[in-house]
Amino acid sequence: MTKAELVTEISRKTGLEKAAVSTVIEEFMQTVKDSLAEGNNVYLRGFGSFILKTRKAKIARNISKNTAIMLDEHKAPSFKAAQAFMDEIRDAFKQ
Repeated sequence: MTKAELVTEISRKTGLEKAAVSTVIEEFMQTVKDSLAEGNNVYLRGFGSFILKTRKAKIARNISKNTAIMLDEHKAPSFKAAQAFMDEIRDAFKQ
């Protein structure tokens, strides 16, 4: 599902205008990004968590130039689904 399809579906189910739904979704995504950029995780009970994971420093290879590159330790955003959400998805596919 794309963002446009999500906007259409929420608009259809709630009766709100697509422009209003689109604005809310955009603001939600921006708020999550801003929170992660500040080093704060976002927890949505029953859905999941947007968290920052620390990636260790490592040596990577540039295959086209056949060189090694040292990648420093860095933070990467990640999503961890809540157990209730995982159970709901599993149950949907058992049928």
